[in-house]
Amino acid sequence: MSQQHPQHPRQPGYGAPAPQPPKKRSAGKITGLGCAGIIALFVIAGVATGGKSADSDDTSSKDKAVAADSKPKDDRAEKAERADEKPEAEQFRTCVAKNGTDTEKAAVKHVTKVTGADKRNDILDAAEVFTDFTGGLMGPHQGEGKLIASAFTSCYESKNGLVTVYDKDGELLANANY
Repeated sequence: MSQQHPQHPRQPGYGAPAPQPPKKRSAGKITGLGCAGIIALFVIAGVATGGKSADSDDTSSKDKAVAADSKPKDDRAEKAERADEKPEAEQFRTCVAKNGTDTEKAAVKHVTKVTGADKRNDILDAAEVFTDFTGGLMGPHQGEGKLIASAFTSCYESKNGLVTVYDKDGELLANANY
């Protein structure tokens, strides 16, 4: 014996409420959005032209180039610039050679490229270290990958940095916060 519940006829108060009709946009809102669009167009046009006026008297760049070349050069400043221009991988190897353990020094010899180590803003720093190892996270060089990540954290500091070490195929070897 099955007991069935009687069906209620559709009466007010039963079922879902009737949908509300869509609201009409007021003329003020439409006018305001139109004016905002026009103002944004003028701002974009001003940025694109660089804010320069068309009646500029100086149209030659020759004098500017000569003036820039006539400054005396400082050899010490050039050497400092060249030191900063060393590849990031070389800077990393130099740091580990000075401060690292023997096992870290051996592992860092396999580093081929470092990116993102020189651009730190302490918000979200992401450095990448590429090596000539193979096998990925579960491969035979996982330990060396961890040593490289550890050495990186000794050389660089960030409030919110993450270094990721990759093998030669781009597979993850290790990562660490620095």
